[in-house]
Amino acid sequence: MFDKDRFIQDCMTAVAEGQGAIREVVVEAVADSVGMMSELGEPEHAGITPIYRSPDLTIINFVWAPCMCLMPHNHQMFSVVGIYAGREDNIFWRRTEATIEAAGAKSLGVGDVATLGRDIIHSVLNPIGKMTCAIHVYGGDFFEPDEPRSEWDHETLIERPWNIDKVKSLFREAEARFNTTTTRT
Repeated sequence: MFDKDRFIQDCMTAVAEGQGAIREVVVEAVADSVGMMSELGEPEHAGITPIYRSPDLTIINFVWAPCMCLMPHNHQMFSVVGIYAGREDNIFWRRTEATIEAAGAKSLGVGDVATLGRDIIHSVLNPIGKMTCAIHVYGGDFFEPDEPRSEWDHETLIERPWNIDKVKSLFREAEARFNTTTTRT
């Protein structure tokens, strides 16, 4: 059965071995999606909940609002994403001379795990009408990375500095928008 404290300890041990070792820990965790939901709790709100944070490792429980889309962004560190409820669609981007262009996509469902290298640019969409829950493990401090992070405007695809406060507000706004539309029907 999934145990949050053991998961944190396993990630702390694995980070020294790198992304592949972290991936193995996440694969094992999301194989017990019911246990993860039981241990981490049923999602009440969309948001970013840090579980562990240090200079070389960050573990976050992401809860994506229904039909939420997050702009293209980078991490400046490797990440491993595991889905334990719902679905997450990723679009991968590559730099052009002035902006970015789509380069691929991957859909993740319950039990799926994706690894993203330190230079990957991606955007995330929860395409379904319920919350999506994902555990994200980063090989660094997600909130204060060694190198500045970037995000790209949805419409213009122009790069700008990453703004975590803006991202947190996007989660709240997406949930409020969904709640407004579901109370009208």
